[in-house]
Amino acid sequence: MELYVAALGFGLISVSVIAIAAVGFTMQFGITNMINLAYGEVMIVCAYVAFYVNRAGVNVWAAMIAAALAGAVLSFLLNRFLYAPFQRKGTNLIGMVIISLAASLILANILLPIVGYDTSSYQVDQGPLLRWNGLVLTTAQIAIIVVAVLLMLAIHGLLRYTRLGKAMRATAANPILARNCGIPTQRVIDMVWLLTGALCGVAGVVAGMNSENFAVASGAAYLITIIAAAVLGGAGQPYGAMIGALIIGIVTELSAAAIAPEYKEVVAFTILVLVMVLRPQGLLAKRGALAAAG
Repeated sequence: MELYVAALGFGLISVSVIAIAAVGFTMQFGITNMINLAYGEVMIVCAYVAFYVNRAGVNVWAAMIAAALAGAVLSFLLNRFLYAPFQRKGTNLIGMVIISLAASLILANILLPIVGYDTSSYQVDQGPLLRWNGLVLTTAQIAIIVVAVLLMLAIHGLLRYTRLGKAMRATAANPILARNCGIPTQRVIDMVWLLTGALCGVAGVVAGMNSENFAVASGAAYLITIIAAAVLGGAGQPYGAMIGALIIGIVTELSAAAIAPEYKEVVAFTILVLVMVLRPQGLLAKRGALAAAG
C-alpha cells in the first residue's frame, strides 16, 4: 500500500508536468487548427536553453524564465515562417501534420550536433523531504505543483476574464466571423503561439526536472503523453487537457508501481487508443473550439 501511496505522490508531479504541456498543445490546435508534432522537440530545445543557463550558475527557477522566452520565440517563428504560409495556401490538416513532423526532425537534427546524444540534468536543490500520510515529496517537487496550479489559474483567468481570452475564443469558434467583427485574428494567433510557446518552454524544464535527466530523444516520449492527455480531455479543450493530464498522470504512475516504470509510455498510448475507439470526441465533447471556456 505504501508503494501505491508513494506512486500517487509521483502522479501529482506527473499531472503537473503533463497539464502545463497539454494545455499549450491543445490551445494551439483549438485556436489555430494546427496539430503541432514539433511540440515535444520545442520542449527539449527549451529544456537545453535552461540547462546551459543553469550550468552558467543561474538558479534553475530563473533559467525557467529563459526557457519560456525561448519557447515563445521559437513557436512564434515556427508558425510565422513555416506553418502559416502553408495554411494560407490551403494545405489540409494531414499535410500540416506532416510539415510539423518534418519541423520536429529538423529541430532534433539541429540540436544533436550541439548537445550530443548523452543525457543532461539540472543542478537543482531538492530541499528537505516533506511527508504527509505516506506521501513523500521534496520541496522542489511541491514547487513544480505550485507552478502548474498557478499557470492553470492564469489560463483560466485569461480565457474567462480578459479581452484577449474572449478574442481567442471567438477566433477559435469562427475566424472569418471574428475578423468581420473587427477582431485582429492574426494578432490573436500570434499571441496564442507566444503564450503556448512559453507554456511549452516551462513544460520542458519541469519535465527535465521531474525525470532527473533528459536528451534530444526525450521529446518523442513527452509528446505521447501530451497527445494522450489532450485527446482524452477533448481536442481543443484547455480544461479537458487539465482533466486528461490528471487521469494520465495518476494512471501511468500507478501502473509504474503495479508493473514497471518502463511501461508508463505504453499505458499512456493504450489510454490514447482506447479513447480514440470508445470516445473519440474526448471527455469534454467539443461543441466548438474552447467552448468549455465560455
